Amino acid sequence: MIDVLLHLHPVLQALLATLFTWALTALGAATVFMAKDVSRKVLDWMLGFAGGVMIAASFWSLLAPA
Repeated sequence: MIDVLLHLHPVLQALLATLFTWALTALGAATVFMAKDVSRKVLDWMLGFAGGVMIAASFWSLLAPA
């Protein structure tokens, strides 16, 4: 599959990558509308996970290369 994508025109590669990220963003946003009630424990877990991702992204993208 990846070999097929590598042989495509760069503009088409960019379009496919854009559509892929759009679809994942739309899927994630759709879960907000489907979830009627989220427990406090689940919300705490999701916020903790998001905070960990942000700290990891900051470290690996900014601090580690410096």
